[in-house]
Amino acid sequence: MDKIITADIKYIGVDDPGQQLFESQYHTPDGMCYNSYLILDEKVAIMDTSDSRTLDQWLQNLATALEGRQPDYLIVHHLEPDHASGIAEVCARYPQLQIVCSAKAQQMMPQYMVVPSTVITVKEGDTLSLGRHTLQFLMAPMVHWPEVMVTYDATDRVLFSADGFGKFGVYEADADDWACEARRYYFNICGKYGQPVSTLLKKAAALDIQQICPLHGPVLTGEQLAEAVRLYTIWAAYDVETEGVFIAHASIHGNTAAAAERLVEILKEKGCPKVAVSDLCRDDLGEAIEDAFRYGRMICMASSYDAGVFPPMHDFLHHLGIKAYQRRRVALVENGSWAPSAAKTMRPMLEAMKQVEVVEPVVTLRGRMKNEDLPQLEALADAILQ
Repeated sequence: MDKIITADIKYIGVDDPGQQLFESQYHTPDGMCYNSYLILDEKVAIMDTSDSRTLDQWLQNLATALEGRQPDYLIVHHLEPDHASGIAEVCARYPQLQIVCSAKAQQMMPQYMVVPSTVITVKEGDTLSLGRHTLQFLMAPMVHWPEVMVTYDATDRVLFSADGFGKFGVYEADADDWACEARRYYFNICGKYGQPVSTLLKKAAALDIQQICPLHGPVLTGEQLAEAVRLYTIWAAYDVETEGVFIAHASIHGNTAAAAERLVEILKEKGCPKVAVSDLCRDDLGEAIEDAFRYGRMICMASSYDAGVFPPMHDFLHHLGIKAYQRRRVALVENGSWAPSAAKTMRPMLEAMKQVEVVEPVVTLRGRMKNEDLPQLEALADAILQ
């Protein structure tokens, strides 16, 4: 893949369209890309390596871009194996190569490899001159691992942002709709770490950035870059991005799902600007997590099961909790033929989350939704829209 970022910066990353399950949990029907860059100056710097699945192609891309030159530095922004699997191999091929990373990365590196090269550790604000280009290093711990740092090239005004501003998909997947898969990526990968992301955004705001080069997804420039920063500011603060209601339902035999469909109609009749729905039994969990954070209001509708809640809903709420779901209003609908129990399981899971309000009334259905249930659903719709 021949991409020129600037006159001195080349893209040497690799697409992996066959990677259909990123991190063994997130569905990626368009595959993934593993981005890496090369800065050619008086000194030559490699910006990260690649995943083991694509390492041969990455090494070939590197050799082609070097055009016979010898690299001087390997900048390691993030040690996760999808970006760092080539460290030992590239150091063996280029013995003079020096690794540049954070002190925490140096400490963690032996967990993954025998480090064959000299390691230069850098801290906040340190710089490295390549000649015309001077690289400035900014620490970004917990975005989303503790060793992460980013690099700013003041000469070409480029920010190498590690996993920040990444997205699912190969490099050019959905090029005109960055936000969709970037949002799913952010809340499922970085969602727990809003405060560290906000800290990094404040550091970035002080820089003149014309391009952002992430480790996944396209290079961001112009209006797309500005929109990405705007959305990241919202996401990191756990603010509401879109006004509306998200309904997440888990239905065993379809009765709770039918009630959810009716509730969508009721909300729209009452003027709700947007209603998004996820069938937790069939739809992608990552997309449900994304929509839960996107909207300020959520309705959880679930069947009772084994004196608790139907497992797809339990799994969803568990994931929301570990991703730091917060500052939202949530209404509950439970269904149970003889011993409704879903709400008593859902409520404490939600109330354990930061500033999550469980809205009254809690609605209890028994089997199929009936006409006499509609006033309860109407009241619930009024309450969640307040």
